Amino acid sequence: MLTKKQYDLLAFIKKRMDRDGIPPSFDEMKDALDLRSKSGIHRLITALEERGFIRRLAHRARAIEIVRLPEGLAQEDGFAPRVIDGGRDRAPEADLRPAADGYAIELPVMGRIAAGTPISAIQEISHNVAVPAGMLGSSGKHFALEVKGDSMIEAGINNGDIVVIREQPDASNGDIVVALVEDEEATLKRLRKNGSAIALEAANPAYETRVYRDDQVKVQGRLVGLIRTY
Repeated sequence: MLTKKQYDLLAFIKKRMDRDGIPPSFDEMKDALDLRSKSGIHRLITALEERGFIRRLAHRARAIEIVRLPEGLAQEDGFAPRVIDGGRDRAPEADLRPAADGYAIELPVMGRIAAGTPISAIQEISHNVAVPAGMLGSSGKHFALEVKGDSMIEAGINNGDIVVIREQPDASNGDIVVALVEDEEATLKRLRKNGSAIALEAANPAYETRVYRDDQVKVQGRLVGLIRTY
C-alpha cells in the first residue's frame, strides 16, 4: 500500500525510465511532485525502497532500479490506482464487548507506524484489537497502530507492539505522539517544542533527533497505551 505521493513518484520514475532508459534526477522528481525541497524526495525514495518497490545501486549516479510495481501501475490504460492521501481518515467508532475485567473496546488497527526513519502509516483498517476500557479513559476517539522499528525501545516500545493512540491535534513536551511530517510521512516519537521549532526525539541513541519547523509537523494523536503479544 502506497501513499499518493509515493505512488506518483514511482509512476514518474517508471515513465521517465521507459522514455529515457535512466531514472530522473532528484531535482526533476521534486519539480514533478511540486515539493519544496529534495529532502521530501529522499524520504519518498527511502519509503519505496523499504517497501520493496525500488532498489538503489551503490556508486552509480541516478542508480535506481524498479523491482516491482503496485497493482494497476503496470497496466498502461484504464486503471484506477488504489492510493492513500497523506492525512489519516478518522477512525470509526469503537465497539464494546464484555471482558473478564469489565469491558474491552474493539479498536481498529490502522496499519503500521515507524519507530525509526519516518514512513507512512497505512491508512486502512487491517484488523481490530481488544483494549481494556480503563486504558482509554472516558473521552476522545482512539485508534491503534502496529510499531515497526526499534527507535523507541528505551521508552519500552518494541518492534511489533501495538500502540494505542488518542486522537488529538496537539500534545505537551515529552509526550510520545504520532506526528505527520510535511503531510507525507508519519512517525512515532517523543515531542519537544522550542519556540517555532519541533523536535521529534527517538528513545534509542542509535537514532538522531530530527528538528522541523512547527508548520512542518502535525500531531495526529498521543500515546496512551501499549499492547504486546508474546
